[in-house]
Amino acid sequence: MKYTPLSIDVNLRPEGFVVHLDSLFAALATLTDRRDARGLRYALVTVLVYVLLAKLAGEDHLRGIAQWVALRKEGLASVLGLAKPQAPHATTYSRVLRKAVDIEDLEQVARDFFAGQPETGESVLLNLDGKTLRGTIPAGKTKGVHLLAAFLPEEGWVLFQMEVSSKENEIPAAMRILRQLDLRDKIVTGDALLAQRELSRHIVESGGDFIWKIKGNQSRTQEDIELLFAPEPCVPGFSPRPGSRGPLASP
Repeated sequence: MKYTPLSIDVNLRPEGFVVHLDSLFAALATLTDRRDARGLRYALVTVLVYVLLAKLAGEDHLRGIAQWVALRKEGLASVLGLAKPQAPHATTYSRVLRKAVDIEDLEQVARDFFAGQPETGESVLLNLDGKTLRGTIPAGKTKGVHLLAAFLPEEGWVLFQMEVSSKENEIPAAMRILRQLDLRDKIVTGDALLAQRELSRHIVESGGDFIWKIKGNQSRTQEDIELLFAPEPCVPGFSPRPGSRGPLASP
């Protein structure tokens, strides 16, 4: 069982990630619980804290999150000040994430919280990457919910994420994302589809730089690059002149 992943994949670095639980609890407590208050067994904020802590530990599957919490329920109850140790079933997490909370609000609160942590967002590399969510392709269709994310690979978390409309590709979505971010001193990377003049110009004008992969969909650019780095033709038996173009040529 796997739920639609939130754009809060944070810090799976080997050295760990320190979170002040009181601050995280307070941030998540601002979210509105859309469930009927009668008969609730788990407070919304408790379930959401469990989800985020499990995700910090590398769990994405609902069963994995539930198992991670179950193995640590006594310790979690102690640090969170809960009346008794409890571990929600995987179906509880599913219901909460589908019905009890507005996912966009949850993602915004989580982004703001993690963005405020020390040293967060200071890495140079910023990767633009798209993915289609599992389980979102309707029967008889070929396309599901497709997201484009601005990801910090050196820190392990998504800085910003946006859904790509079914009537567009990732290029206009990439521009909308980049306009939301501080690109100063960042190096933006992406696949061949994003090797576009307007995106490149915006990044440079915003104080950043870019590295794009070039493949056959940019045939003219690919030919220019191959020509630039091709060795200079020379007569058999002779060596290229010093400083001539080629992979090892001096600039």
